[in-house]
Amino acid sequence: MVEFTIDGRKYKADKGEVILAVARRHGIFIPTLCFHDALEGWGACRMCMVEITKPSWDGWSKLVTACLFPVEQDLIISTTSERVTAVRKIVLDLLLARCPDSEVIRDFAAEYGVEETSFRPLDKKDNCILCGLCVRLCEMQGTSAIATINRGVEKMVDTPFNDPNPDCIGCLVCARNCPTGTIDFEETSRTRKIWGGSFDLNHCTVCGKAHITVSQAYFYAMKSGLPVEYYEECDECRRKETAKKFSDLLVES
Repeated sequence: MVEFTIDGRKYKADKGEVILAVARRHGIFIPTLCFHDALEGWGACRMCMVEITKPSWDGWSKLVTACLFPVEQDLIISTTSERVTAVRKIVLDLLLARCPDSEVIRDFAAEYGVEETSFRPLDKKDNCILCGLCVRLCEMQGTSAIATINRGVEKMVDTPFNDPNPDCIGCLVCARNCPTGTIDFEETSRTRKIWGGSFDLNHCTVCGKAHITVSQAYFYAMKSGLPVEYYEECDECRRKETAKKFSDLLVES
């Protein structure tokens, strides 16, 4: 265990645990755009920057990303210093130049007093902030259907050659976790369309609600070793069924 300070209060945590994890556990707000609990820190959005110092540093301090930097003995962490606030303003100013139509970015920037960008907006507006979260989540589950392509101002997230990728299962893990909600998809009662592909939807055998794609069901069955029929029932109905079984067991006992 190491002892350190966050915003004037002392805390203890395991050595090596990152600042963001400790802060969240203790209810200390540090803004993020690219962080997800299922993934390790990435530091792409730079919104979680904090200022750190130590008594032995003679007043010297530096800025680090809270999602990557581990806590240390005697570390003094400031999450809202003038320097931290100034950096977040610059980041949001830049994001506003790239994503002027993003409600998430506009609202976030307004919280820091940035109503209009001071930079020249991109000619080709794009609400994607290139945080890479969608790509990493897709990779984590084993599909790797999308990736960042090109470089510089041409960098973007897409499927290979901008064509429908047969590895995509239409799971929406990318769209549902995009911090700016920029990944489009269409859905009817029978099909879901995303990244140029069209996917048939499975309907729950109990309630009849469409819940996952057929491709998802086969993919999960292959990974888990469970029969594909297991995934024909939606999670909600499965939970109700499990709860009923436990309830019946308690009544019998």
